[in-house]
Amino acid sequence: MFHYVYMTPSMVPMNQYAQLDPNVNAQQITVQQVLQKIQREHNELYRELDQYGMNRIITDYVFTLVIGFTIQSSSMNQTAQQIYRQFQRQYPWMNVFFRQFNIPQNVMDRVLLQVIQITLDEIRGGAQPDQGWSAWEDLGGVLTSAPTVSSWQPNRLDVFVRGTDQALYHKWWDGRQWSDWENLGGVLTSAPAAVSWGPNRIDVFVRGTDNALYHKWWDGRQWNDWENLGGGLSSDPAVSSRRPNQLDVFVRGTDNALYKKTWNGTRWEEWENLGGNLTAEPAAVSWGSNRIDVFSRGQNQDLIHKWWDGSTWSNWESLGGTLVGGPTVSSKQANRLQVFVRGTDNGLYMREWNGSRWSDWQNLGGTLTSRPAAVSWGPNRTDVFASGQNQNLIHTYQNR
Repeated sequence: MFHYVYMTPSMVPMNQYAQLDPNVNAQQITVQQVLQKIQREHNELYRELDQYGMNRIITDYVFTLVIGFTIQSSSMNQTAQQIYRQFQRQYPWMNVFFRQFNIPQNVMDRVLLQVIQITLDEIRGGAQPDQGWSAWEDLGGVLTSAPTVSSWQPNRLDVFVRGTDQALYHKWWDGRQWSDWENLGGVLTSAPAAVSWGPNRIDVFVRGTDNALYHKWWDGRQWNDWENLGGGLSSDPAVSSRRPNQLDVFVRGTDNALYKKTWNGTRWEEWENLGGNLTAEPAAVSWGSNRIDVFSRGQNQDLIHKWWDGSTWSNWESLGGTLVGGPTVSSKQANRLQVFVRGTDNGLYMREWNGSRWSDWQNLGGTLTSRPAAVSWGPNRTDVFASGQNQNLIHTYQNR
């Protein structure tokens, strides 16, 4: 049996934050306040560690160390990632400790990074007190495109990117841990697009070396070969699904207009020109059997929106903002939309449709080097991915 299971604060290395602050009692009160907030509002962090057998007394002790260290480091105005790297150097035994419970490194990183971010938000006046966004998580890899993501059941995520060899790569979350990267081949000249229209089904689209649209799909047992769907793309594709066994793929054509190609359940229909003058790739989502919402960047670098209501397409509307690249969109429930973009400061920005009106732009932070990708797998969950500063895959999520 691993003896740390029974450890108390007096049995482990000296609290470094206690050494650094002469007014330790006052500081401990602040630590306790943050810990109580986590206990009260972030039970999902405990659940993540519970499943590996780490009891809550031990979890609270680890969180206390992290919170205290963050409080001592916060005066330097550092990011959560920077503080976490310092914490790991200060407490090198923490990695070994987590391994005794067979907790994967990425789970440890994600949980402790979020504890740090929650602490920073409290210290700095609650940066986003009611939005419930996690700290950014590093999922590795070397991306040469924006990512895309789909979900075919609750707590399942499938992420696709273009690698340094221009092939399609796949990484998935199975509800407990992230897989390694899987090479699915191909020669991509765009970022991929992906959607799921049913359990254990994924459809992926890319632009090939001839600028045509290509399609690859997982049928529940295997990945099928690429099929050529033609067309002349001048952007990454986007895809949505209104109902099982139906797909609507959107691209920017060589004339910068929006084009759609639909799989109606039995065959691919011809390309349809939906007009417009796009300056980036489109994004699309469907929240009902007769509803599609499409977004892109307009001539003024603003967010533009067009939708299908079951009988007709609307005109384009401008939703403002100044975009660096194309947007992404997800829907948590009927008549609800969350649109994400990269801003001119490379941060992540979001605008929401609540069923009756659009919210103002919200700055969610981060440092993105690609447009984001987003998906919702439940009425209270949104996951966002992007390429980070090192061309790595980064991830944040909202649980509310």
